Amino acid sequence: MQTRTEKDLLGERQIPSEALWGIHTARAIENFPISGNPVHPELLKAFGEVKLACAQTNNQLGFWKDTQKVEAIEKACFEMSRGLLNKHIFVDALQGGAGTSTNMNVNEVIANRALQILNIPLGSYKIISPLDDINLHQSTNDTYPTALKIAAIRLLRQLEQGVLDLQEAFQQKEKEFAHIVKIGRTQLQDAVLTTLGREMSAYAEAFNRDRWRIYKCEERLRVVNLGGTAIGTGLGAPKQFIFRVVDRLRENTNIGLARSENLIDGTQNVDVFVEVSGILKACASNLLKISNDLRLLSSGPVAGLGEINLPQKQAGSSIMPGKVNPVIPEAVAQVAILIMGNDQAIAQACSGGNLELNQFMPLIAHSMLENLSILNNACKIFKEHCIVGITANEEICKKNIENSTATVTALIPKIGYNKASEIVKFASEQQISIKQATIQLQIISEKEFEELITPEAVCRLGN
Repeated sequence: MQTRTEKDLLGERQIPSEALWGIHTARAIENFPISGNPVHPELLKAFGEVKLACAQTNNQLGFWKDTQKVEAIEKACFEMSRGLLNKHIFVDALQGGAGTSTNMNVNEVIANRALQILNIPLGSYKIISPLDDINLHQSTNDTYPTALKIAAIRLLRQLEQGVLDLQEAFQQKEKEFAHIVKIGRTQLQDAVLTTLGREMSAYAEAFNRDRWRIYKCEERLRVVNLGGTAIGTGLGAPKQFIFRVVDRLRENTNIGLARSENLIDGTQNVDVFVEVSGILKACASNLLKISNDLRLLSSGPVAGLGEINLPQKQAGSSIMPGKVNPVIPEAVAQVAILIMGNDQAIAQACSGGNLELNQFMPLIAHSMLENLSILNNACKIFKEHCIVGITANEEICKKNIENSTATVTALIPKIGYNKASEIVKFASEQQISIKQATIQLQIISEKEFEELITPEAVCRLGN
């Protein structure tokens, strides 16, 4: 294999001659064989957008005189922003140095890709340098958090739509099941009557809140510290660059980005990620609760509640013929649990920064973007492979109503508590249904009984 020699302050390394990455990436590959997880592709795209905005601003301010060089750099940055160079990013998602390895891998790839566009040998850094050109007037400490916020906003927009789709799927089920009266349960015990539609409406409303909270996250993330360089003082960057670069980035991304009024605060304090992560955790908690509810409502199908049917997606056992498991809610529940674990990692990492910088940005980025990605995927499969295909077992719901003591509660406004207790006792002694006991005791007629357990009656607000 042909190689080229590259140098840094620690010495020399032989780099494959055709590699777009360089010595800084090579050292990171050696130092951080940790998770085996690549840097999130959305973070790399966002990095490309940050580098492009910086390059355009530097060009506008006259820091480069060679037009061909400028065009090559900007083209390489654009390719990075579209994910076309992701295959050349080899550093592990988890790394020391607050993300410097990711930033340098990006810098080296953009520099070498620009050299490639100009038909100049790779590694000719005297012509286009990863540090002096691609990283000009920047630091990892302002580019990495800025790229993370852009990536998070993009994924949040996708997630908002995914949660909305889930909300609308439950609203559709609310309409479909509005006429089905069933037993409502508290502490898993029969309580009072409700409708299956009302049960679905509560799930829809929970996701409506999630959607609104997720929508508001963009406002929290749009303030960036780009231009602050190492610690927020703007050291090494001209004032005009600091004033212009975020404006250029805002135009390029079509995201309402704004430069932090206090760049030092924006560089050292990353509590906004704790806040956003908490909102994602809230959504995960709803997913976990609702997915478990659906598993319970569909349990059996013979020896469980069996009030609804979930779509059958795959065989459920290698030993029990005919068994079909609720695999989609189970998968969604696992996603929710992982999100909660990542939220704890984010909280600890964000609070673990020291003085002017948070050194744990790679862990924050990996956990945050993973949560956004898997949460979006979970919402999608939950809606498409589960919710839209739910059907109701009306006969089981009806049978439960006739037999459960919960039904008596619906009669109390008409007959009073003492008569209702008499019905329960008689039904238990005679081993008959609540409906049969009510009719045999001639407390109310069968017609009156049916009127008191209609969907309209059980859903009426108040007596």
